[in-house]
Amino acid sequence: MSRRLRGRASFGVGVGVGVVALTVSLALAVMLGSDAVRFADLVADRGHARTIVFDVRLREALLACVAGGGLAVVGAAFQALMQNPLAEPFVLGVSGGAALGATVAIASGLATATVLGAAVTPVAAAVGGLLATSVAGLVAARAPRGESGASVLLAGVMLNSICAALVTVAKVLVTPERARTMLSWLAGFVELPSPAGLLAVGLYVALGCAAILRDAGRLNLLSLGDEAAASLGVDVRALERRTVLAASLVVGAIVSMTGLIGFVGLVVPHVLRRVVGPDLRVLLPLSALWGGAALCLCELASRVAFGWVGTKLPVGAFTALIGGPLFLRMLAAGAGARVEEPHDA
Repeated sequence: MSRRLRGRASFGVGVGVGVVALTVSLALAVMLGSDAVRFADLVADRGHARTIVFDVRLREALLACVAGGGLAVVGAAFQALMQNPLAEPFVLGVSGGAALGATVAIASGLATATVLGAAVTPVAAAVGGLLATSVAGLVAARAPRGESGASVLLAGVMLNSICAALVTVAKVLVTPERARTMLSWLAGFVELPSPAGLLAVGLYVALGCAAILRDAGRLNLLSLGDEAAASLGVDVRALERRTVLAASLVVGAIVSMTGLIGFVGLVVPHVLRRVVGPDLRVLLPLSALWGGAALCLCELASRVAFGWVGTKLPVGAFTALIGGPLFLRMLAAGAGARVEEPHDA
């Protein structure tokens, strides 16, 4: 069997296993929880059971799948764009910028407003994420040659701190009711979305991820260096702008619905890259599937772990407890150098 055929077979197996993992995760998230639901009750069309499963758990699980898949795709794209396996939306300050943009919309009372049929909050979050990414990119561009990877990570950490401070200022200036809403939202809860909100975030994430996936082959060529990629016909600056814009759209839409959820974009692509290699034509679709499954399971774990005391752990805290130590381990191991070169770039 040729190398191309083996690659297609491996990709097909990976997608098939990913679909199964996503389906199983979704089924577990729907059926398990603090309130026991029996399958017989669903078959018998008992109202309480159907309300819990289809009107609450299913919507929350679908939001977790969409958010996890989108964050994982953006993380893989950022790692290729910056040639740094530690790059991801939360670390780079994109999530913090998106949170600040959404906070401004909430604090100003525009959270429920629409412009030309589009919700204001996801747009404001996307603009905030875009600005944060642009600032981090400018810092990296001014860094000494060979140090841009470390500089962009440090810039992201500082941007997160600045955005967190501005969000704190906003919480002080708004009414107590809005401050409580902002505090709960920023903790990173995957809470019950409205059908329209779920549809909107799904559309934003799908459009952004489709744009990133379309450029997967060009992003692969960046591993050769900007000059080599340009000699092969890649407009590197235009590619960077398209990727950052699409990533900001995805992250902004997710943050506007879930608040800050970090490290999904770091852990999932990092694990998958070790299994299937760095080729983004394979890595991006698998990141979407496995990222959705991972965050769906994290949402289920955060819901079940503290159900005995009648509360729910923010899924953002849960992912940070997993991803934070892994990030430190990767940083200590010197993983911030470069992403390995893709096969058949």
